[in-house]
Amino acid sequence: MKAKLYDKIATVYFYLVAGFLVAFLLSLIGYILYQGRTRLTWSFLTSPPKFMEVGGGIGPQLFNSIELLIITLIISVPIGIGAGVYMSEYARPNLFTEIIRLSVETLSSMPSIVVGLFGLLVFVTMTGWGYSLMAGALALTVLNLPVMTRVSEDAIKSVPNSLREASFALGATKWQTITKVVVPAALPGILTGIILTAGRIFGEAAALLYTAGMSSPALNFSNFNPKSPTSPLNLFRPAETLAVYIWKVNSEGLAPDARQIADGASAVLLLAVLIFNLFARWLGGVVHRRMTGER
Repeated sequence: MKAKLYDKIATVYFYLVAGFLVAFLLSLIGYILYQGRTRLTWSFLTSPPKFMEVGGGIGPQLFNSIELLIITLIISVPIGIGAGVYMSEYARPNLFTEIIRLSVETLSSMPSIVVGLFGLLVFVTMTGWGYSLMAGALALTVLNLPVMTRVSEDAIKSVPNSLREASFALGATKWQTITKVVVPAALPGILTGIILTAGRIFGEAAALLYTAGMSSPALNFSNFNPKSPTSPLNLFRPAETLAVYIWKVNSEGLAPDARQIADGASAVLLLAVLIFNLFARWLGGVVHRRMTGER
């Protein structure tokens, strides 16, 4: 009887905790969207900000955030998955492996401001690129690689060995087993790492203050010359992101409607993260079904 009573108490407790977390999340999302509802217009999303004037938008900053997200994922996801495959399928328990794990643990606990200063020294100063989109993407890659590596490793290790043994029994090589069996089976877990990485990329500000910069040129979307400073394809131009812009407006905004701009930009940032998460989960499900042959 006591065991059943304790089980019911624990069940009720966990349901209450889950309900509290969901309610807190919904209330937080609702508050941010309510505060920024008046700025959720097409003009606000596409027009550039105005200096000391009312009615500025977040067009360049929003585009920079999306472009930075894509570039960083292109760099960090293959490296992170490759490192996870190596650590779970090839690495043997020795001193070298322990050094790699210690390095990953250290990098994962590194404050973003320190990564930003590292990026300022290496990607901004030593390379001669200055404040640029590429410098910000490389700094965020350093920041997010440990998360991507650990999540990928854990997801691949969680794949049952029976799947590997069945693949080997059918004559598949180790590489074929990894690419055709193990990785598709681990895709839901890997997708979780990509979503965590993407959310951190989109919301990061401290590391980008010293690498991507706090300004953005007026972009000409009809200019496809990657060497032009006003071209959106130029990876070596300053690229103030939405998160950095929110921080700057709140701290030193000179526009009369600075608070309203910050509220609207925060709502857009939240919606962008939610949309990306939903899209990534849908895309991951589609890819997983195609790779495993499920319908």
